[in-house]
Amino acid sequence: MKTIISCLLAFFLVNVAIAQHSQADIITGTWLVQDGSAKVKIEKTNGKYTGKLVWIKAADKNTKPILDTKNPNPALRSRQQIGLMLLENFTFDGDDTWIDGTIYDPDSGKTYSCKITMKDNQNMEVRGYVGISLFGRTENWKRSQETTMR
Repeated sequence: MKTIISCLLAFFLVNVAIAQHSQADIITGTWLVQDGSAKVKIEKTNGKYTGKLVWIKAADKNTKPILDTKNPNPALRSRQQIGLMLLENFTFDGDDTWIDGTIYDPDSGKTYSCKITMKDNQNMEVRGYVGISLFGRTENWKRSQETTMR
């Protein structure tokens, strides 16, 4: 009897771990930012979630690459914005929210604390803030089926 209970308990714990793992990975994919001007691809790397800029609407009209000219580090101002890591170090908190990450804003060159909350499989809220979450701004991002707009 103890063996059966032990097996059932182990089975239950493994299923809970698998369900939580797949729930955590729902954030992965390509996301269109609120104003439609850019797309960010979110991936899981070494147990953390990161997101890099994969498309900028303005780049479709410009023949020159769009550079990270507002970066506070002068040595980085000549790098292209496409490919920039905008989201870093997010962890899943088990409640449809990813926390303890940062978001880089190439328009200002500033990095903010950030949390991400899934509203449903196709929509999420990205909140950048300074200090505590009360002092910040929230954007709604939509899942994109394409990695670029072309």
